[in-house]
Amino acid sequence: MSTADPTSAQVDAAAAGEPTHPAEPHDSERAGRLNWLRAGVLGANDGIVSTAGIVVGVAGATTATGPIFTAGLAGLVAGAVSMSLGEYVSVSSQRDSERALLAKERRELADEPDEELAELAALYQAKGLSPGTARQVALELTEHDALGAHLDAELGLDPDHLANPMQAAVASAISFVVGAVLPVVAILLPPPHWRVGVCVVAVLAALALAGTISARLGSAPVRLAVLRVVVGGALGLAFTYAVGSLFGTAIG
Repeated sequence: MSTADPTSAQVDAAAAGEPTHPAEPHDSERAGRLNWLRAGVLGANDGIVSTAGIVVGVAGATTATGPIFTAGLAGLVAGAVSMSLGEYVSVSSQRDSERALLAKERRELADEPDEELAELAALYQAKGLSPGTARQVALELTEHDALGAHLDAELGLDPDHLANPMQAAVASAISFVVGAVLPVVAILLPPPHWRVGVCVVAVLAALALAGTISARLGSAPVRLAVLRVVVGGALGLAFTYAVGSLFGTAIG
């Protein structure tokens, strides 16, 4: 056997969608994990910013613990529900589209097998294979799993890993709650005259961390990402505090 030939273990691992080399995950596996991590970081970021804005705004109107806690808890729950529902609806629509594409591809394979084979061969030829090799690859893949071959080459879909709306909804809600807990705790624990300052510092530090993680996951410049999120968060907190102070005084 040539050293360039795959071993049977590598073939089995590839068929199972597992890494064929230690510590070297497939691009699809790595991309999937990065997408989930990025979504989690963004959900936590939303929880931090939106809830912090609420509690800082209320703290600008009153120093009473009860209203601040109630507003923070309400913002946390409402935000988590909104994020979860929005993610569920969005991913459900994506899954419906994926299922429609699956059904369409099945019909085409059943009704026009020759045309689909020619289409698959053309796709591989466009990727650089010679006409003869492209047709041979298309033939062998069609014999092995015609639907899977077309979904992968044409649409980049895996029928065994379609979008999961419930999973996305739960992950979104959890990440939002994790982020939202921080400003609620930071505004309630210190003495009244320290509340806003401590909360702002804690929130900006958390945003800087979230920006760093998000930038590293996306291979983007860290300083610029952190600067954007911290400056944006600071402006948002300043605005909500000003609104709370202004209207709280006016109403009171």
